[in-house]
Amino acid sequence: MNNEQQTDPNGLNLYQGVRGFAVKILNRIDRTDAYLDKLLEIEIKNSNLIGPDKALLFEIVHGVMRWMGRIDWILNGFYKGQFSKVVPNIKNALRVALYQILFLDKIPDYAAVNEAVEFVKKLQGQKYADIANGVLRSIIRSKDGIRYPNADEDLIAYLSAYFSHPSWMVKRWVARFGREETEKLLIANNDKPTLTLRVNNLVTNKEELKKLLDSVDLKYSDGKALPQFIRMNSLSNITNWEYFAKGYFSIQDESTGFPVVLLDVKPGMRVLDLCAAPGGKTGFIADLMQNTGEIIALDRFESRLKILNKNLERLKVNIVQTIAIDALEFFDEIGFDRVLIDAPCSGLGTLTKKPDLKWKKDLGDIRKIVNIQQELLKKGASLVKSGGLLVYSTCTIEPEENAEIINKFLSENKNFRLVDASSSIAKEFVNQEGFVQTYPHIHDFDGSFAAKLVKD
Repeated sequence: MNNEQQTDPNGLNLYQGVRGFAVKILNRIDRTDAYLDKLLEIEIKNSNLIGPDKALLFEIVHGVMRWMGRIDWILNGFYKGQFSKVVPNIKNALRVALYQILFLDKIPDYAAVNEAVEFVKKLQGQKYADIANGVLRSIIRSKDGIRYPNADEDLIAYLSAYFSHPSWMVKRWVARFGREETEKLLIANNDKPTLTLRVNNLVTNKEELKKLLDSVDLKYSDGKALPQFIRMNSLSNITNWEYFAKGYFSIQDESTGFPVVLLDVKPGMRVLDLCAAPGGKTGFIADLMQNTGEIIALDRFESRLKILNKNLERLKVNIVQTIAIDALEFFDEIGFDRVLIDAPCSGLGTLTKKPDLKWKKDLGDIRKIVNIQQELLKKGASLVKSGGLLVYSTCTIEPEENAEIINKFLSENKNFRLVDASSSIAKEFVNQEGFVQTYPHIHDFDGSFAAKLVKD
């Protein structure tokens, strides 16, 4: 029987309460390629959880994903037998309990253990409940003396277990950045994300939005890099606020603004957004164009364009035409003043917000996606007018997907040249080669890349 549908003899759903939902979501992530945020959204929508419980569910599921490397290292040490072979229900019930024991002060250790034991008993019987009880109580007894791999003997194993990242990733970063810098990056990836708003100037302005935030006592500060952004001091369910529905702002990381600013759009231009959904950048482009001109936004999936259209409607954007098509098959006779290629990528700059990505990706994914990125760049280049601008961007920090793609393209296409990004972006976000390159531990927002090319 499918785990999600499991019920006890009295017909009650077994996955009840915050921890039940958490285990259910973690089981799904284990078994499928579904992404955490999607599953969480569906679960919260279909549940009868109230505000604080929703927040706790979010905290637990994100927390387990963020710290799964460390949690599993500890469970492996205390579980008699192979922890990796344990059935998902037990594995994830133990992970949820251990996350609470290690990271949440509000929940007493004994309560976390009792809940996990009751849950396992209900789903897998007394024998496994006793095992869960034994494992968790042993961990609590020796909580302060848990041993990790010795950093002097095996640095990669230590960083990987203690800072909860897959070893292939840690190995790459240590080779590129050295130990100290890598540690800072791993710590930043494990931080809780910042909530950032982009002011939508088609509907309001920054001063007005700040006054509205003051009126509901929400604390904030200015963005770090771009004037259109406001950083909230804490995570809140701000999408329930009436001014979100009215289109006063969108929620997006500040790094997403760089490629749009580099694009240097003007009202009346013809602009192509080659990989547009879910539309954060499209909305910002329309804002800078003052809703005059034409934007063509492409995405392969109708369903993703539906989300994009809904977002644009909320933001009062009306100059966008969406087309569901594989970008590589799109043709246009007139050409565009500006082309944005926000390429699909490994997403390794966004691990603060999407901690499940680190367990879903491997080196092969980077190798595979590089070919698609190269093809999209060529495609975009063929659609830009002479004298027009092309911006290529990603939300990753991996050189194969970033600088190497651009340098290869420029060596093969002599009619394009690089424009130094520091002509429109503050120097602290631009590297020596003239590319925008941000890192979570240095800039305190997502890791990202953007390059601006002009067609001669």
